[in-house]
Amino acid sequence: MAHFANINDDNIVRRVIVISDDVAPDPAPANESTGQAFISDVLGLSGTWKQTSYNGNFRGHYAGVGYIYDADRDAFISPEPPDAIGFDEDTLTWIVPEPEQPTESSDPEVS
Repeated sequence: MAHFANINDDNIVRRVIVISDDVAPDPAPANESTGQAFISDVLGLSGTWKQTSYNGNFRGHYAGVGYIYDADRDAFISPEPPDAIGFDEDTLTWIVPEPEQPTESSDPEVS
């Protein structure tokens, strides 16, 4: 199955659809233009469509609604979480601090 993400003018994913391999039989992402033509001509859907990999084999990550398509990286990136402290270019993921683990008190519990 081929998966395609519809992105708006701000490169934000609005929806993702699945197209049968019968329509876009070439190995991904070589079938992107075939899939785009099917989406436009047969399904009658307008807009910008980019192929995405369900297994993350290309374009970074599988596109989800709200993800951002970064044209410079040719990748889908998750929205930045509010607690992000950076971005990992190797994994194309946001860096967030590790959650603090509770510490044990040296005081014995009072029963």
